Amino acid sequence: MSATTTLNIRVDAEVKRKAELICQELGMNLSTAINIFLRQTVRSDGIPFDVRLDRPNAQTLAAMDDVENRRNLFGPFHDTRSLMEALTEDA
Repeated sequence: MSATTTLNIRVDAEVKRKAELICQELGMNLSTAINIFLRQTVRSDGIPFDVRLDRPNAQTLAAMDDVENRRNLFGPFHDTRSLMEALTEDA
């Protein structure tokens, strides 16, 4: 194994605390988890998961606009049967 080095990073205290709890449940410490991430980064020659902006697509934007303007709304439904009937009406 090659020599080790120290990595200093700044992270939000609450994020660190929550991550440590998750790592503990997984049976590892945060240092091990970060080492896993770094090894996977090297192995995959990039970030080992998708990194993208969380932007709604056109269909979702249209649905959000409908809700904000109270258009194309259905319900309320008082039971599952009436909901299912409304969903299958056009089928």
